[in-house]
Amino acid sequence: MIADEFIELIAADESDPRIQAAVAELRERILEHYPAATFEVVRGEDPEGIYLIPTIDVDDLEEVATVFEPRLVDMQVEEGLPVYVFPDWPLERIREQLRQKARDRATSETVVPTPTAVG
Repeated sequence: MIADEFIELIAADESDPRIQAAVAELRERILEHYPAATFEVVRGEDPEGIYLIPTIDVDDLEEVATVFEPRLVDMQVEEGLPVYVFPDWPLERIREQLRQKARDRATSETVVPTPTAVG
């Protein structure tokens, strides 16, 4: 593609076969590496498009992106598909992380009295 040529994004329509195929391909790529992943597909507004949201219980969600990112960029840039992927953690993992932060904060806020000299 020449730098002066821009592919125009197609309409963000979940029923468009191109978008359905893109979502299915991205889902399969993720499942190859994370077979326990679950998925939600929603229409998003910022940016406008179709959002694939895989829920995956991993320590680092950025490692998930390495599975689909190069192909996703091709879909967006070369094919004009308004498809986006936003990996997320399971709700229970998020709850546990919040509980741990609260415990850590409570531990760090505990003031230990300093002994004073009597005299």
